[in-house]
Amino acid sequence: MSEQPRPEEAHTGDPGLVTAEADAEPTTRALSDDVIVDEREGMTISTRSFGRQTWDRFRRHRLAMFAAALLVLLAISFWVAPMLSSYGFRDIDVAAMREGPSFRHPFGTDQIGRDLLVRTFHGGRFSLRIALVVALLTTFIGTVIGSLAGYFGGIVDTLLSQLINLFLIVPALVVLLVVGVRYGASPNGIAVILALLLWPAIARVVRGLFLQFRDQEFVLAARAAGARPPRIIVRHILPNTFGPIIVNATLLIGTAIILESTLSFLGVGVTPPTPTLGNLVNEAKGAIDSRPSTILIPGGFVVLIALCVNFLGDGLRDALDPTTRKG
Repeated sequence: MSEQPRPEEAHTGDPGLVTAEADAEPTTRALSDDVIVDEREGMTISTRSFGRQTWDRFRRHRLAMFAAALLVLLAISFWVAPMLSSYGFRDIDVAAMREGPSFRHPFGTDQIGRDLLVRTFHGGRFSLRIALVVALLTTFIGTVIGSLAGYFGGIVDTLLSQLINLFLIVPALVVLLVVGVRYGASPNGIAVILALLLWPAIARVVRGLFLQFRDQEFVLAARAAGARPPRIIVRHILPNTFGPIIVNATLLIGTAIILESTLSFLGVGVTPPTPTLGNLVNEAKGAIDSRPSTILIPGGFVVLIALCVNFLGDGLRDALDPTTRKG
C-alpha cells in the first residue's frame, strides 16, 4: 500500500503557495466607516482626515462651540440690525435727548438724541472690522519675518530676532498714544498701527516652529530633490505651522478689540462721528452716575467679544494640538 502524502506536502508546486494563500486571507475588519482594526497587528487604524479629526475634537469643546456661535450671531447682528432700524447712526431725535431705554429706542439715546442701539451696533461693526484687519496684517507680517528667521538662521536669524526683541520691549501703549494722535483718525489707520506693534509675538512662534522643522527628513529630502528655499518654506514647512498660527491669529482679534477700545476711550482712536465701541464709552463717561447703561452696554459688548474670542482660541488650540491627535 502506497503511503499517503502528508498535508503539508500535498502541494507539489510553488513552495510559497501555502503562505501566499494564508496571506491572502483578510486580516482587517471595519468597526465603522472611519475606523479599521488590523487583527494581525493588533492596531486600530483611523481613516479620517486631519480636518475631520480636528472638527471632532473642536465640537467636543462645548464652551468653544458656544463662543463661536455667539460670535457669528454678534457679527450678523452688527451688520443686519442697523439696516432694520429707521434711524441712522448720525440721525438726531431732538425730542428724545438723554432718553433711557424705551420701545422706540431700546438702548436709549445719547446727549444729543442719537439712537444708542444703532450706534452700538455700528460701533461693533467698526470695532470688529478693525480687529479682523489687525489679525490678518499681524499674522502676515509675523509669519513672513518668523519664517525667514527660522529657516535661514545665521546672520538673518540674528538680525530679525533683534528686530523682534526691539519691538517687544517698546512700550506699546505709549507708542499707540503718540502715533494715534497723528494717524489714528480712521479705522484703517488704527488697524495698521496696531498691526505694526503686535506682529512680534506671532513672529516668535513661527520662528520657533521653523527652527524645529527645518532639519526634519521631509525638508532634507526636498533640498536633495533641488527645491529652492521659497518652495520649501511655502509648500513643505509652512503647512505644518498652520495650527499655532490660526490659534494666535484668533486670539489677536480679542487683543485688537481691547486695544482699539482703549485708544478710542482715551480720545486718540477713531474720531467721531464714526462710532466704535471704545469711543461710545468715551462719549458716555460723563453720564456714568446718572445713566450707567450708556457705558455698560458698549463696554459689555467689548468684554463679551473678548471672552468669546478667548474661548474660541482655547478650543482651536485643543483641536489643533498635535499631541492630542488620537485616531
